[in-house]
Amino acid sequence: MNKILDMHCHIYPDKIAQKATEVIGQFYDIPMYHEAGSCLHLINSLKAAGVSQALVCSAATTPAQVCSINNFIAASVEKYPETFIGFGTMHAYFENIGDEIDRMISLGLKGIKLHPDFQKFAIDSPAAMNIYEAAEGRLPILFHTGDRRYDFSGPDKLANVLRRFPGLKVIGAHFAGYSQWDEAVKYLADFDIMVDTSSSLPFLSAEKAKELARIWGIDRMMFGSDFPMWSQSDELVRAEVLGITSEEDKEKYYYLNGARLLGLA
Repeated sequence: MNKILDMHCHIYPDKIAQKATEVIGQFYDIPMYHEAGSCLHLINSLKAAGVSQALVCSAATTPAQVCSINNFIAASVEKYPETFIGFGTMHAYFENIGDEIDRMISLGLKGIKLHPDFQKFAIDSPAAMNIYEAAEGRLPILFHTGDRRYDFSGPDKLANVLRRFPGLKVIGAHFAGYSQWDEAVKYLADFDIMVDTSSSLPFLSAEKAKELARIWGIDRMMFGSDFPMWSQSDELVRAEVLGITSEEDKEKYYYLNGARLLGLA
């Protein structure tokens, strides 16, 4: 493999990076790999693992955070242009969704990250439809998908969106269903979406991971770490259970599928 692209990383401004990382750990009751998800922490983690580039994002928990987060992500990409590819954020209750998506594109952001469980709106809520209408045919959306504890991000809800917006480019994070991997297959496997494998491999048996890899297929899977939850180094080791053996398939999973989606290849 010549290049590795991590398709799922979170970053935060230095002054709040430690607190934001702690909040994520508390939300999932999982020890974080890094004590702070700052740009520098991520850069060091990527270098240690030999990972070339990373998709960086952060989710706005309130509408008031949308513009400042988009500015931060754009500025971070400008600071590390060879390493970071930025996804902005949006919130279902943001007032000027279309205008802000126009601004995101002008800032060079390549997509949108939504985390409905953090943001407290259902993927298929009426308010969220305004996001998809404005993004369809323009920007892909990386959805946190699935969590048995909540009723915001279930794979069935994402399926409702895909039926209504067939031209929307979608990445279903965590094999399209964190802690709901079977539901993801049931509701989403027949749709033309991509999935990343972040925050899944630590919880799946080798047999289940291979089964999911077979169902989704090599042309739809992308490597992701969910930094700062996990390190790229550890996730590269975990990904070996997927049974990806040929150099051609490794290139697709670790780099080419994501690069094509982002317009890098």
